Amino acid sequence: MLRPRIPVNPLPTGIVTPPAQPVALSCIEPTRETSPMAPERHPAPTALSRTTVQLTPGSVVALTAVGGAVVLVVGAILVSMLLAVAITGVSVAVIAVVLRLLVQDLQKGR
Repeated sequence: MLRPRIPVNPLPTGIVTPPAQPVALSCIEPTRETSPMAPERHPAPTALSRTTVQLTPGSVVALTAVGGAVVLVVGAILVSMLLAVAITGVSVAVIAVVLRLLVQDLQKGR
């Protein structure tokens, strides 16, 4: 019933684009013109400097405590918002019932 349609290029261009490959920024070197007689000089490879994070048992406990506190605070905020919505809903329902009774009493009194 439903058949996929493959688009056909009516006029092929003949240009083939290779897929993009990620290039590390440290591998990019500026190009410079050298004479054919000059010896080629290649800069010495440098090691990438990466900062390492060392976790001590004290920092693990601190991170766990901070994570737990964040979870508790977010939970308390969500529960309070839910409670506010519930209280508002109940109060609107009570007001609707009272107004309905008042309207009925006014209609009976006529």
